[in-house]
Amino acid sequence: MKIAFLGLGRMGRELARHLLTEHEVTVWNRTPEAADGLVAEGALRAGTAAEAVQGAEVVVTALFGAAAVREVVVNARLPVPAECTWVDVTTLSPEQATEFAAWAAEHEVWYAHSPVVGSLAPARARALGVLLGGDPEAVRVAEPLVRLWAGPGRLRVYDSAAHAAADKLVNNLALAVGMQGLVEALRLGRSAGLTTDQVLAALDGSMLTPTAKAKGAAVRAAAYSDTQFSTDLLAKDARLMLDTTTLPLPALTAAATALLEASRRGHGDEDFSVIAADDAR
Repeated sequence: MKIAFLGLGRMGRELARHLLTEHEVTVWNRTPEAADGLVAEGALRAGTAAEAVQGAEVVVTALFGAAAVREVVVNARLPVPAECTWVDVTTLSPEQATEFAAWAAEHEVWYAHSPVVGSLAPARARALGVLLGGDPEAVRVAEPLVRLWAGPGRLRVYDSAAHAAADKLVNNLALAVGMQGLVEALRLGRSAGLTTDQVLAALDGSMLTPTAKAKGAAVRAAAYSDTQFSTDLLAKDARLMLDTTTLPLPALTAAATALLEASRRGHGDEDFSVIAADDAR
């Protein structure tokens, strides 16, 4: 298939690379050098988003958030061909996913929302969780494509783009709250005289074990530059969760505050585990 891929951040580059194995892929990014590696591997480079989508059968967007989608697609009146399938991987709120589905319908474009669950390592290994929902025709076209980066049994299909978006937010809430739990365990343990290693050992077999295993090495080394999921991205997603909920989310609120503070202190591009930096000494 002829695919236009718009947005080549850390995750976007990994996903586009998998499509290259089976399809003709034209790539575009607002920072052009982000496309260099993919072009060297066989992708075609477009100078503009409009150029990228010319003649495309599928357009994939993997952008920072809804504001970027509006800038690149909606406000720019991106000339997506009629009856093209638009697969939006961008993390959105249910309301935003519904907004973009409506825009697509007005322009005779099939829309599927397909956010992914996981970080860069599972993306490289084709082991991500993948969520998919939207127009039935878009889902039909998108499913074999998004399976290229899904782990076995890790594709969930919904009847709407909004439900796929909600699933992604629930998953990212678990990331944020789990990391906040690890931070508070470190605080409690250190207050009682335990070292970082002792706190991490104490958590073995607990509800926080997955977080401690995934982020323990970074916490021990106080090194957060190997960004699997950036602080800025998770802070943005936490805001979407708080805007979506109709009930209090106090644990998420604490995590969102920590993420925002880390971003304000200049750590936005580092891994979100950086919120433990002051508690792991």
